[in-house]
Amino acid sequence: VQLQASGGGPVQAGGSLRLSCVASGRTFGTYNIGWFRQAPGKEREIVSAINFSGEIIAYADAVKGRFTASRDNAKNTAYLQMNSLKPEDTAVYYCAAGGPTYYSSNFGPEPAALYDYWGQGTQVTVSS
Repeated sequence: VQLQASGGGPVQAGGSLRLSCVASGRTFGTYNIGWFRQAPGKEREIVSAINFSGEIIAYADAVKGRFTASRDNAKNTAYLQMNSLKPEDTAVYYCAAGGPTYYSSNFGPEPAALYDYWGQGTQVTVSS
């Protein structure tokens, strides 16, 4: 599956953005999707994971209550709604496919290594 993330851009603190992850192929609905971000000088970290059906969603503690992941399998698209954005949310955001189902924020030591397919990333810049 090929993924393309979009929807990033500049935003002021407290604002909102919605990222989209569009997938090619007919098997999108069989893949779990992860949202990751990487800030300059930092390692890539997982933000959210949504299972293939959209019924099981986990969030990193840093974004819980502010970000909402969803998906529309009929449109081959996953979404990350980001509200109450903070300057520390500034990063390149990626979507990825193929990881496990996560039931909590306990993503383990290297969740990125468990995903098989990656989009190209979209920049989110939050100014104070």
